[in-house]
Amino acid sequence: MGIEPLVYVVPPRDDGLALRTVLRDRMGLSRTLVIKLKREARGILVNGIRMPVNAKVRAGDRVEVHLPEETAGGITPEPIPLDILYEDDHLLIVNKPAGLVVHPTRGYSSGTLANGVIHHWQRLGLAARFRPVHRLDRDTSGVLAVAKNAFVHEQLSRQLKAGRVEKTYCAFVFGRPDPPSGTVEAPIGRSGDHPQMRVVRPDGAPSVTRYETVESWGIASLLRVSPVTGRTHQIRVHMRHIGHPLLGDPLYAADRPAPAGVGIARQALHAESLGFDHPASGRRMVFRAPLPDDLIRLRSRLAAMHAERSDQS
Repeated sequence: MGIEPLVYVVPPRDDGLALRTVLRDRMGLSRTLVIKLKREARGILVNGIRMPVNAKVRAGDRVEVHLPEETAGGITPEPIPLDILYEDDHLLIVNKPAGLVVHPTRGYSSGTLANGVIHHWQRLGLAARFRPVHRLDRDTSGVLAVAKNAFVHEQLSRQLKAGRVEKTYCAFVFGRPDPPSGTVEAPIGRSGDHPQMRVVRPDGAPSVTRYETVESWGIASLLRVSPVTGRTHQIRVHMRHIGHPLLGDPLYAADRPAPAGVGIARQALHAESLGFDHPASGRRMVFRAPLPDDLIRLRSRLAAMHAERSDQS
């Protein structure tokens, strides 16, 4: 299964530009990738012919970039079920279940999303490196994007840094936030007491999270949360910071067990949607993952408990 080339037809305004400028400024290739492609026999073609990058292009020229196929990068393929929301030559979008680690780490050398994706690609005859565009914690469910090549990964990373990637999460938190919607601006850094924890601290990295209350049942609320920045555990840290940690969070709500009868076995956080400009077509795309069964049950239990208390009052 070959990778479709990136194509740019030179418009009249770009007549006479150096090919290098077209590759860098119009097609968005990094200097490193251009250097790598120059070594490939068919890496960069103009009207089907290999040309030096300092050559001038003319209006109507068809510039093709053929991205090289890669290896799996040492990740062992494993037949792990995937809930694929979308896939093309450049991207894979999955709905990750809670409990699945994204990438092999010291404690999880197998059984990860990466192992399953590499197996899926192997079945399609595709050799590619696993490049998640962003990360979700093991026990956070929802939409996750994986780039199929270095160009796409770089382009989406740029969009993330520029704030053009829209991420929304569903978060079940303790209590009822006041005000019901707002913005949390609090710098986040490492905790000196716990190797995995992050805390709000004056010397931390600037961090911004927006939230709005969707439903509230007194003892708990469902929020729609949008992280503007992308710090580790950002939503979990910021919600704890304003006094409303996530239900079931073993790290940031260890001192606040979930109300009896709620029965949630993980932090109640779900990546609901992800929006960005497709790196190849430029088209705006938005992907959504429905609330998983355990959080649907949680929502129903909270509503039932709230109704029962209302009847008794």
